[in-house]
Amino acid sequence: MNPYTPLLMMIGVALLVAFGGLIASGVLGPKRYNRVKVENYECGIEPTPGAGSAGRFPIKYYLTAMTFIIFDIEVVFLYPWAVSFERLGAFGLVAILTFIFLITVPFVYEWRRGGLEWD
Repeated sequence: MNPYTPLLMMIGVALLVAFGGLIASGVLGPKRYNRVKVENYECGIEPTPGAGSAGRFPIKYYLTAMTFIIFDIEVVFLYPWAVSFERLGAFGLVAILTFIFLITVPFVYEWRRGGLEWD
């Protein structure tokens, strides 16, 4: 048996599930569209035609997104490092300390801007 056969089967099943879900939702889903359903969703803020010139967009939305990105990237890079910690040696330690320092900069920025205050 070819060693790539299970991989190709998994890719085939994944494509079947993905496209099958799209087709099923298109066929079985409700077709009742109204004005609210087709409007753009603006994170809970009422969309206005001249929103760009009316004033500044609240920075809380960007700070929340930045929090997610900071912690998501941190986990994505720290997990493989923790798994292979002993094999990386001193180079790995210096690299991860540099990474943690660089990831601390946006974290401190967000903290000072009030992005961690949930009121």
